[in-house]
Amino acid sequence: MLFYSEGSKDGTFLQEELRAALRGIFAQLGVRKKVLALPPDFTRVHSFAGLITEMAWEYYGDALTDVLPALGTHAAMTGEETSRMFGRVPKELFRTHDWRNDVVTLGTVPAEYIRQVSEGKLDYPWPAQVNRLLAEGGHDLILSIGQVVPHEVIGMANYNKNIFVGTGGAEGINKSHFIGAVYGMERIMGRAESPVRSVLNYASEHFAGGLPVVYIQTVVSKDAGGKLQIRGLFAGDDFECFRRASALALQTNFQMVEKPIRKAVVWLDPEEFKSTWLGNKSIYRTRMALADGAELIVLAPGLKEFGEDREIDRLIRRYGYAGTPRILEAVERNEDLRNNLGAAAHLIHGSSEGRFTVTYAPARLSRAEIEGVHFRYAPLDEMLQRYPPQTLADGFNTLPDGEEVFFISNPALGLWAHPDRFQ
Repeated sequence: MLFYSEGSKDGTFLQEELRAALRGIFAQLGVRKKVLALPPDFTRVHSFAGLITEMAWEYYGDALTDVLPALGTHAAMTGEETSRMFGRVPKELFRTHDWRNDVVTLGTVPAEYIRQVSEGKLDYPWPAQVNRLLAEGGHDLILSIGQVVPHEVIGMANYNKNIFVGTGGAEGINKSHFIGAVYGMERIMGRAESPVRSVLNYASEHFAGGLPVVYIQTVVSKDAGGKLQIRGLFAGDDFECFRRASALALQTNFQMVEKPIRKAVVWLDPEEFKSTWLGNKSIYRTRMALADGAELIVLAPGLKEFGEDREIDRLIRRYGYAGTPRILEAVERNEDLRNNLGAAAHLIHGSSEGRFTVTYAPARLSRAEIEGVHFRYAPLDEMLQRYPPQTLADGFNTLPDGEEVFFISNPALGLWAHPDRFQ
């Protein structure tokens, strides 16, 4: 059922308009005694989900008993991040998702279905795992809050991804990511329906009917002045809510470039991007716009690690972003990577497949570390002098010496492509 649907490419929601819309949604849901909020973590700080969670707490008061950020495999939020993102929501309401231990399996999607949606590439069963709090917490409302935006693993982020990946377990997360990687991320990005989404929808329909989930979805982009705006707000308890949000996100967050990009420069906000696990959005979101032989330069002043999880960091350092054939071969030959298919999928996603080059300019990782995972290295200070982000506008720029670069100030907010690579 659809409870709210409003938005346009150039629309905006002022704070009081957002509060009024949410109150109208909550009123339709009736009186609730125990509410669980499932917002994203700090890696989605620009989603306005923190503000929406705060407004939900204002409305429900003591009835909102738990806030579980959908971490997936990300690092737990710090107290400072929690305060910045969620405002006045009491700290004692927050729970930390443990993706390795604190999950239950609601059911299993059969291998035959995985084979069907992956076009025969994979045939393992997939467990529909969620944090134990969702299944056993006794809540009469679960508010799944988040932003719909193009995504490398599933096509469009959010909806039931927030449930089965954001609060999922190791096996479910790893296998779902691998489905998308093997199927082909460039066949998925920007699309509401994909093999991974089909698997999650199967789980929703067959195993999660008893969960009282209502989705609140935003679509967000920058205005002409560079300020983030909520362009759309959608709420519902089924796919229609997500479908409408995805349609607006494709209009709002997708840019079709008029010519293939020869050189791209991407800025990674140091507060948001501290690992290549997240920072490689600079690769995922631009790859369909890059020309053959292009150079992608990533300005990464906050980069300090490859994976936020210690084991994933080790795997990235061991195998590197070596291209799909080599990663698939490594999966076959090595148990550690075979047991962590999410890391394998990430290594495929972050590989240029030899079609373009990736140059990272970090502040806290060495040349040896960067080159050890098959990226090029450049000193950050030199790159900041050459490409000062404060002087560049999003899109094509011509430098004083005549060099043309395409600048992206936040790769998490969009998807870029050339018509030759996106149909």
